[in-house]
Amino acid sequence: MDPVLADLPTDRVLALSGADTGAVAMAIARDHAELAVVVHRPASAYAMPADFARAALDRLEQVAVELLPAWLPEAAHGVRPDTSGLAAVRAAAAALARRDRYPGSFLTDLAVFAVTGRRPATRALPLRATASALARLVAAAFGRRKVVLLVGPVDDAAVIAAGAAWLVQHGGPAVWLAGAGTAGLDGLPVFRVAPATVPAGHAPVAGRPHPGSDAEKLLEAALAAQSWAAGRRWNQSYQSHRLSAPVRLDLVWPDERCVVEIDGPEHCRPVRFEADRQRDVQLQLDGYAVLRFTNARVVHDVGTVVTQIGTYLRARRRDLAEGRHHGRR
Repeated sequence: MDPVLADLPTDRVLALSGADTGAVAMAIARDHAELAVVVHRPASAYAMPADFARAALDRLEQVAVELLPAWLPEAAHGVRPDTSGLAAVRAAAAALARRDRYPGSFLTDLAVFAVTGRRPATRALPLRATASALARLVAAAFGRRKVVLLVGPVDDAAVIAAGAAWLVQHGGPAVWLAGAGTAGLDGLPVFRVAPATVPAGHAPVAGRPHPGSDAEKLLEAALAAQSWAAGRRWNQSYQSHRLSAPVRLDLVWPDERCVVEIDGPEHCRPVRFEADRQRDVQLQLDGYAVLRFTNARVVHDVGTVVTQIGTYLRARRRDLAEGRHHGRR
């Protein structure tokens, strides 16, 4: 990893000069073993520092919801949003909160929100406690020590920098600001980051990522640098047999019979979850392996995702080669 990025402090707000937000996020996710990166792109100007702080916490909350069941394994097999299902989720979340000392009803409220899509009408915790709890939970879900909130592009950084300082002061994520507006702010340390580039790809690819999916586009950018990723096909139609309904596969290596699916939060809903499992079973009966990753995992931990896909493909190719070798004897 670029030594400048590797050595950046994670206990304060800082500005990145000459940095492309997406490239920095990819470099951190791919190469930094201790940091989980969450990208926040401001949708509009903030009138007050507290407005930025609330928007940043909403972004962290969204990521935490998308990461379920990484932080609540009891929800791994789908939870029905009925009385008994929600009671089980609350009990599991309460037990985790007691074990890991999360405050109040933070985990139970978040777990119910993840399952039902309904946020509590009011925050049960003060913002400062929410900042600390969300930063700790997201880092733990990624298996990392610390969360960095990468904010950019930033045009007018004064209000954002003040809100970011409040987050850091109250145990929230480190905040790194990127964009021309960060120049010249008093007291804000500036680190120059060399523009990051993705090596020219030599991996043939068919199809393309969905234009509306940042996760698919980010994964393709990472795969394009890997020679072993040759043969991949994006968003291909697949039909198990002539009488079955065709389905769309997010990403597939036909020769290795490997399917990669990238799931948004809607895939946690009971009906969608069950449909996904039925489709996975049929693909497995047809001889395919199915690797599933959440949008959040791809966007914020693309390095691990690429490593896991590559590990499977190389093993599969080795098995196929050995099978052909034995068949010639």
